[in-house]
Amino acid sequence: MSASTSSDGVVERVQNFVAENKRAVLLGAALTVAAIGGVAYYASTSRRSDDGDPEKGDRKKKKASKSSKKTKSGKDEDGPLLEEAKPKTADEEPLTEEQIAAMSTEERKNAAASLKGLGNTAYQKHDFSRAVDLYTRAIAVSPAPEPVFYSNRAACYMNMKPPVYESVVRDCDSALELDNRYIKSLLRRATALEQLERYEDALRDFTTATILEQFRNDNASQSVERVLKKLATQKGQEILATREPRLPSHTFVSAYFGAFRTRALPTLPENPTTGDQNLLSAVQALAACDYAHSFSLINEALDQGLSNKTLEAEAYNLRGTFKFLFGDVPGAKADLQASLDLVPSLTQSLVKLASVHMEQGDPQQAFECFEEAIKQNSEDPDIYYHRGQGKHFSTSILFIMNEFDQAAENYTKSTELDDQFVFSHIQLAVAQYKSGHVANSMATFRRTLKQFPERSEPFNYYGELLLDSQRYADALEKFDKAIEIEKQKTPPPPINVLPLVNKGLALYQQSGKPELAQQHCEEALELDAECEAAVATLAQLHLQQQQLVKATEMFKRQADLARSEPELVNALTYQFATGAQIEFVKNYPDMMPQLGQIARGMMMQ
Repeated sequence: MSASTSSDGVVERVQNFVAENKRAVLLGAALTVAAIGGVAYYASTSRRSDDGDPEKGDRKKKKASKSSKKTKSGKDEDGPLLEEAKPKTADEEPLTEEQIAAMSTEERKNAAASLKGLGNTAYQKHDFSRAVDLYTRAIAVSPAPEPVFYSNRAACYMNMKPPVYESVVRDCDSALELDNRYIKSLLRRATALEQLERYEDALRDFTTATILEQFRNDNASQSVERVLKKLATQKGQEILATREPRLPSHTFVSAYFGAFRTRALPTLPENPTTGDQNLLSAVQALAACDYAHSFSLINEALDQGLSNKTLEAEAYNLRGTFKFLFGDVPGAKADLQASLDLVPSLTQSLVKLASVHMEQGDPQQAFECFEEAIKQNSEDPDIYYHRGQGKHFSTSILFIMNEFDQAAENYTKSTELDDQFVFSHIQLAVAQYKSGHVANSMATFRRTLKQFPERSEPFNYYGELLLDSQRYADALEKFDKAIEIEKQKTPPPPINVLPLVNKGLALYQQSGKPELAQQHCEEALELDAECEAAVATLAQLHLQQQQLVKATEMFKRQADLARSEPELVNALTYQFATGAQIEFVKNYPDMMPQLGQIARGMMMQ
């Protein structure tokens, strides 16, 4: 187990405790406006439920036949419905400006209504071009702008072959300027914007429609999730394509290298080359936690050349490890394979190659690497420890398969071969806990605390299990001890701040006061500004407390720290969802009282 293990667990715990992730995203705005407060009335501007829109009469009849497929395609099947079987008038020729000016207000109203009726008839006959012309004439003759005319014309543009999405957006803009709660125009514009790949704008409209319809429109809610995924994936790929490669936080890198037992320094020949000396310096810099310098030196060593295959294999092993941490999975795989081509018995390269296969979603290849490592050296304890340490060395391969007893057997084997590696003992206790052997797990942790009294990790992880069992006082005691041990370290490097984050969460769960967790996360970031767990936890806490602007800032920071595409997309998903909610709050401030009631009702479900 490593600090990255706990980091992932911390974020997962706070997300689970705050709320279900999707509900937290969707309810953020509603909870925010409820907290802000306001006059307890529903503004008169919200009265429209498509008044005068020919869609209204048949809405209930059509509701049961609608499906989510509508918003996934560009087609708008929910266009104007036939309001009048026989229009009173049928002005076939366009009126001139002079003729319109000569008409009374009442005559203009009647003419506009007649043209709209003709437009509805043309729409029902799928004669969309004629319907567009009739709605355009209705707009021209009407004495006052009517949003329904623009919305109906947008429906025609949506159903043309090919659809004219830019015109859909323009007409919906006009309708929504007249009535910003016109749901059909919001959904039409959102659908058109999605087709135009203007995902942020589409997300804004789908989010608005979802909240205005009190979260009852499943199609709109599903569209929010769909567009969020597209937007976050698109932006994530853009960021990764332009972002300079970099190492994760010091805590993450230290945890990664700390998950391997210390090995002897490479033995150099009697007359070492410059490359040989740089390899030795790289290993020494690694031991001193000077990771950037170590990476620079190992690149120089390989460029300069090494004296023999053994040293070259060690160099590729170390560079491949750094490439994996940089997120360069193909490069890591190539270097680790080059190391094994030179020295097939280098089990550490096999173990690390297994982690690369897990990163690529191939557990079968990972297991084959472990089996080959055992053939090469069955007495290497790292093999058995890391056989349970799969992706990122933070999620057990056997845990993924729910084979907790087998995982425990591997950790037991690892400790039998070398009982001085603290993480094998910790992982054994965790595996026992996961398999339901709680008493055995707690006993293993107590033995580990006695054996490693100066290490903070056993106290921290034991505290996590106690917290999971809701033994808050005991968990807090263990976290405090871990914090005390860490703060006694002489800098550099930065201390492991995860016990601080865990203590905050324990206080939060015990008291229900998120500000306690927030305080400890902020302290953690003062000590380690790049602690992903503290940033991600603060983002979730701000979201839960309806502090949307602060939450967005933290999600941006989480995205900046993300090492892999899945981590980046997850952070961006929350960031964009929260941003859409902020836009809603700005645009619909009078919705505060009603949304507060909606939010409270939904959170009670």
